[in-house]
Amino acid sequence: MTYQPSWNSLRRHTTPEWLRDGKFGIYTHWGIYSVPACGPNVSWYPHNMYRPGTPQHKFHVENYGGPEKFGYKDFIPQFTGSRFDADEWAEIFKGSGAAFAGPVGEHHDGFCMWNTKLNRWNALNMGPRRDVVGQLEKAIRAQGMRFMVALHHAENWKFYPHWVKEYDTADPHYSGLYGEPHNLELGELPDRGMLAGFGVQDKPSKAFLEMWYGKVREVVDNYRPDLLWYDFGLDWVQEHYKREMMAYYYNAAETWGKDVVLTYKWHQMAPGTGMEDVELGGADEMRYNEWLTDSTVDDGEAWGYMRDARYKTSGSLIRYLVDNVSKNGYLLLNIGPKPDGTLPDEAKAILKDMGRWLKINGEAIYGTTPWMHYGEGPTKVESGAFKENSKLNYTAGDIRFTCKDNALYATLFGWPETKAVIKKCKGLLYPQEITSVELLGHGGPLKWRMSAEAMEVDMPAEKPCDSAYVIKINRRRPF
Repeated sequence: MTYQPSWNSLRRHTTPEWLRDGKFGIYTHWGIYSVPACGPNVSWYPHNMYRPGTPQHKFHVENYGGPEKFGYKDFIPQFTGSRFDADEWAEIFKGSGAAFAGPVGEHHDGFCMWNTKLNRWNALNMGPRRDVVGQLEKAIRAQGMRFMVALHHAENWKFYPHWVKEYDTADPHYSGLYGEPHNLELGELPDRGMLAGFGVQDKPSKAFLEMWYGKVREVVDNYRPDLLWYDFGLDWVQEHYKREMMAYYYNAAETWGKDVVLTYKWHQMAPGTGMEDVELGGADEMRYNEWLTDSTVDDGEAWGYMRDARYKTSGSLIRYLVDNVSKNGYLLLNIGPKPDGTLPDEAKAILKDMGRWLKINGEAIYGTTPWMHYGEGPTKVESGAFKENSKLNYTAGDIRFTCKDNALYATLFGWPETKAVIKKCKGLLYPQEITSVELLGHGGPLKWRMSAEAMEVDMPAEKPCDSAYVIKINRRRPF
C-alpha cells in the first residue's frame, strides 16, 4: 500500500490533473427533505421541524399536525422519484460544461441514497426504490464526466432531538434513520468544553463511528468515486477514523488505476492531505493552495428543492466560476431536484446558459492555470466561507486572468463601450512578443496598442455572448 493512515503519508497525495483541467462540477441535494420543500436550507428541515421557534416547525405544525403526530420518516412514501431519469440528469449536467458530477449520498438526515447493506433506511428499500447513487454513477460516466459522491452523514449523531420522548426520534426502532439515542440536549454545534463541563455527551460513540466508516467504505468499494466530498461534520469524527478512511480511499484508487480527490471544510484534515472546500466562499486574492467552493443555483437559502426559491442569474454564476478559477479555485454547483426526480426549470435554464457560455469561452477555463495576477478592477471581493461574490455588480474594468500554452486570457466582467483597458499587461508583456489579440466568439484579430499606462484593445460593435467576455492575447512563447 502506498498510503499509510498517517498525516505524513497522506500528504504525499496530489491533486489529479482531471480536476485541474475540468474546474467545474455539479452535485445534487436530493432526499426526503424535498417533499416538504420548506426553507430556509431545505436539507435542514428534518432538524428544524422538531424544534419549536423555527420556520420549519411552524410550517410542519400547520401542514402536518406537528412532529409528535407526523415524524420525518412519514415523508418517505411521498419521496417517490417517479420521474427520476439518471440519463436525463447526466445529459443536462454534461450540457452545462461540468467536468464532474454526482449526488449527495447521505445528508445529515440519515437516509442513504444507495444500495446499502448497513442501513435499511435507504432509497432502494423505500421511497424511490432504486439505487440512486448507482444509477447516476453509470449515467454520469457514460457522458464522459468524472463521478463524485458527497457525504454529510457524520453530523447525523446529533441532528435529531433524541431526548424528546413524544417524538419518533427517541424511538430506538428508528435509530437507523435518526441515529442512536443519546443525552445531548443543547443547541446546534455546541462548544465541546461547555458540554464536557456539564457531563453531557460531546462526541459520537464508537459504534456510530464504525458505522460512519463502514458507509464510506461501501460507497468507495461499490461506486469508485473520482471525488469524495465531505461536509463540516468531520469535525466530530475521531482523528483515527479520518486517517484510516483517507488511506483506504487513496489506496483503493491506486488499485483502480484512478487519480482521485477528497475535499473537506475548515481545518478538519491535516493541510495538504486533501483539498479544502470553502462553502459559498470567495477569495479576495489568489490563493497559494488549490481550493474548491460549493455553491448553489438558488440564492443560497435552499440547499435542496424549495418551492419558493429565488435563483441566481446564470451571468452571476459564470463570473463566479471565472473569479474562482483566476484565484486557483474550482466551483461545485448544487441543484435541488423535486421529490418526483425532476430538475426545476429554473435550474435547467441556468445550466444551459452556463454551457452555452463555456462552449464559446471554455478555453479560458479548462486546462488553464492562474497567471501572476488574478486580475484587476474596482469591485472588491470578500474572502472566506459564506462570502460568495456571485451577486456583485461588476464593471468592464473588472478583469480576471488565466493562461495556457501561448495564450493569456483576460475575462472582462462587463462590456466596454469602445475599448478594453487592461492595466496589468503593461510592463509584464512586451509588445514585440504579442502575435495577435482576439475576442473569443468574435472571429478575427482585434486592433490593440500599449499606451503609457495599459494595454488597450478596440472592441467590436457586437457582443459574442452574454455575462463575461474573453480577450485572448497570443504571444510567441508559452506562459
